[in-house]
Amino acid sequence: MGRWEVLFETQDGSEWRDHIRRLRASDTQIDWSAVRVDTFCGRTVQPTTFRLSLFVPN
Repeated sequence: MGRWEVLFETQDGSEWRDHIRRLRASDTQIDWSAVRVDTFCGRTVQPTTFRLSLFVPN
């Protein structure tokens, strides 16, 4: 049991890649096996959104 906690969300692809790169290099406390990456495709109406979430057990 637990929940997904959003760590970072953006609609800018280069900001997304930079943030993930910095996070992997600097934050050694994140358990990357408990991380979820979502890409919500916006198509023509809304921009694509990138979201990084961490599973937090109860």
